[in-house]
Amino acid sequence: RYVTSHPRYFSDNVIDAVANLDKVCECFHMPFQSGDDGVLKAMRRGYTYNSYMKIINKIRNRAPDASITADVIVGFPGETEQAFQRTLDLMEEVKFDNINSFAYSRRPNTEAAHWEDQIPEHVKAERLQMVQRLAVKHALERSERYLGTVQEVLVEEVNAKRDNQVMGRTRQGRQVFFDGIIDDLKGKLVMVQILEARPWSLTGRRVEDVVNL
Repeated sequence: RYVTSHPRYFSDNVIDAVANLDKVCECFHMPFQSGDDGVLKAMRRGYTYNSYMKIINKIRNRAPDASITADVIVGFPGETEQAFQRTLDLMEEVKFDNINSFAYSRRPNTEAAHWEDQIPEHVKAERLQMVQRLAVKHALERSERYLGTVQEVLVEEVNAKRDNQVMGRTRQGRQVFFDGIIDDLKGKLVMVQILEARPWSLTGRRVEDVVNL
């Protein structure tokens, strides 16, 4: 399962490998941090809104079933309301499967920690809540695309809340819960019909015999 890549150094070869190789799962983690070019420049990220979206569009064209996850930071020094709106705009355009979201905090021995245009804590908190609400909305939309389909699930562990269920992941990294005995299924591929969708996980039932790795 592909882990992560800095958009500045991302290559088309990675997209082709994920799209074409059966041994590579269809998921991409592409941190964008901000949707505003000015903030990205201040962060020294080395890419823009448009160059990031070019990568996303290539992924969607070559691997349409792939999941795309990301990291975002709100409240970076100098982030205006307009700049923050660009982050929301990017999220609306991509509709990520999952986002790790953070409010900026000063770190010792960093240049940005000494800038005068720090964002008040209450503003950062409000922006973080807005990002997280939107992320949940998009995650549910992305989960709902699995409803009624049969997915290949790699079983990882027992459901911590129900010991008669196991938890595994689709090829796109979405958690799936279904009835089963972990000692029999751990580390195996199981075909599961998806019956319920939530923002971060799915529930289904086993429909085929186990396929050994």
